Formats: sequence, C-alpha cells, structure tokens
Amino acid sequence: MEQNFLIDEALHARKCARDAKKTFVLTNGCFDLLHAGHAYSLNQAALLGDTLWVAINSDDSVKALKGKDRPINCQKDRGYLLNSLKAVDGVFFFEKQNLAEEIKILEPDTYVKSADYSYETMNAEEKKALEKVGAQIVFVPMLNGVSSSSIIRKMKYSKKDPE
Repeated sequence: MEQNFLIDEALHARKCARDAKKTFVLTNGCFDLLHAGHAYSLNQAALLGDTLWVAINSDDSVKALKGKDRPINCQKDRGYLLNSLKAVDGVFFFEKQNLAEEIKILEPDTYVKSADYSYETMNAEEKKALEKVGAQIVFVPMLNGVSSSSIIRKMKYSKKDPE
C-alpha cells in the first residue's frame, strides 16, 4: 500500500495535461471519513475536465481545522482510498489550512468545491490564487444530510445493539 502522494506528481500530471491540451481539475478536502457525499462530489468534479487531482489535508492540517480528535483516518489511508476511486486521477497532501500555494504552483484550469461553499464564503487566499492563475471556479452539488460530522455524531450517540 506504500504510495507517494507528492505535489511533484501532480505537477507532472499538470504538465502532461497542458501538453495534451486537456483540462486539469483540482479539488481539495480532508476526506476524513470517505462517504457517498464525497464520492458524489468527486464524480461531479471529474465530469468538468479530463484529469482530476485531489489535494488532501495532512493529518496536522486536519487536526488544526477539526480539533484534537481528528482525523479519524490517517493521511496515508485517506490518500489510498481516494486514489482508488475511478473518478480520481491522483492525490497529494498539503500541510496548511488552505491550498493557495499549491494553486499557484499547479495553475489548474478548473477548481471545484462542494456547494456548501460559495464564491463569497470560500477561503480568501485560495480565491486570490485562483483569480491570479485564471482558474474557473465551480461549486458542485452535495448529497443532503451526508457528512463526516453527521456520521461521527451518529456513531457517538447511537445506542449499542444488545448482544
């Protein structure tokens, strides 16, 4: 299961896509508990171009964003799962709480976020970087009621089945 999830691989894929006149799509997230909502959004993102790469928050980044009890799944496992999806062409990890530097490096044609974000609520540094590189920003629909947080709540507060 040993894989490298480095931005260098994404940069190479970006160059190949550009040389082949193909569209490079970038999205990002924690993907702590991979669920149907993630798969749905990633499938929608993949339809927007020829190559979909996913930037995944590192374990330290998730902890800073979500709290001391997260992530539930380590970055190596999250990377492996996402990289196994048909819609995803590759993944890499990033350390900060936003993706602005990586956006400047990769210069994606299209950047995708789920519809729980909007142009007004997305990270300002990311928005500025996307504008600088001329990327199209697309918000894809979500599956209602499906989230890592709702799954965690359900697991914490559901009653144990009698054995």
